[in-house]
Amino acid sequence: MFENTQKTEIANLGEFGLIDHLTKNIKLNLDTTIKGAGDDAAVLDFKDKKTLISTDLLLENIHFDLAFTPLKHLGYKAIQVNLSDIYAMNGMASHVTVSLGFSSKFPLEAIEELYAGMLLACDKYQIDLIGGDTTSSRQGLVISVTSIGYADESDIVYRNGAQEGDLICVSGDLGGAYVGLQLLEREKQVFLANPKIQPDLEGKDYIIERQLKPEARLDIVDLLKKMEIKPTSMIDISDGLASEVLHITKQSKKGCKLYEEKFPIDPQTVEMARDFGLDPTVCALNGGEDYELLFTIKQADYDRLKHDVDISVIGYITEENAGNYLITRSGNAHELKAQGWNAFKSTES
Repeated sequence: MFENTQKTEIANLGEFGLIDHLTKNIKLNLDTTIKGAGDDAAVLDFKDKKTLISTDLLLENIHFDLAFTPLKHLGYKAIQVNLSDIYAMNGMASHVTVSLGFSSKFPLEAIEELYAGMLLACDKYQIDLIGGDTTSSRQGLVISVTSIGYADESDIVYRNGAQEGDLICVSGDLGGAYVGLQLLEREKQVFLANPKIQPDLEGKDYIIERQLKPEARLDIVDLLKKMEIKPTSMIDISDGLASEVLHITKQSKKGCKLYEEKFPIDPQTVEMARDFGLDPTVCALNGGEDYELLFTIKQADYDRLKHDVDISVIGYITEENAGNYLITRSGNAHELKAQGWNAFKSTES
């Protein structure tokens, strides 16, 4: 479950001792942080900027499986998925708070490993971790992260700004995280059936990393600003492409056409999906956890980004009455349905 073989009971430290232990090595990087962890509240100063805030909750056996998720990777991912929400508003992420709930099965070294991943992500993206909370949990590991950022009011991009004729764009590639999850789940079942069999993950590094160690796309936000392109709407892809497109069209009161042949899907994703008997396009539409940015731009901005290999134009916005459709490679039109992640879907058979 964790790399360090030494085990120190957290009860020996107590809650405040644990917090002091975990936060003692935090370094503050930003002049917007007046006071970080260590008092009743953090103090931030964004001056004339608008403040952006987003919160995510991650639950063991719902959002992650510790059977194949290293704690350091989990900590890194917990921060990344929250930063992604700030970048999806065309803002700059700057601070996070982290709250943890865990049972007595987790020794101090396990929580240190989790925290190390979080601090690694914070350091990479120059984020200040400014506080949080810890508590005991009888339901497994609970992680709650709140991300804070800022933007000029004129730069903020909402989901409801798409206009008829706008081009629909996506960063990176799609479906890899879902296929990586299928691979990890398969190897877990093989191991449970016969612990002597080692996981067969050779040559699958890319899709495994897409699942276990996603990267929030700050680089795309920076790139669009350098190109002087302000998206008309934007969202991050956490629940699958279809679900996110429908969020934009619903809130913008528009329709859309997506073109299957334009979907960016990595060859390793295609190969692995077919090994599982899955359609790679369905994985892209409904898989989720890619944490790429989906955004719309005015047609006049197309020439500025058409040569960027990390941005794909996959369709366009239509009037609301035209509906939301996927145009397949064979030219058939299928109505888009949101079939991705549902946080409240029953797990009962």
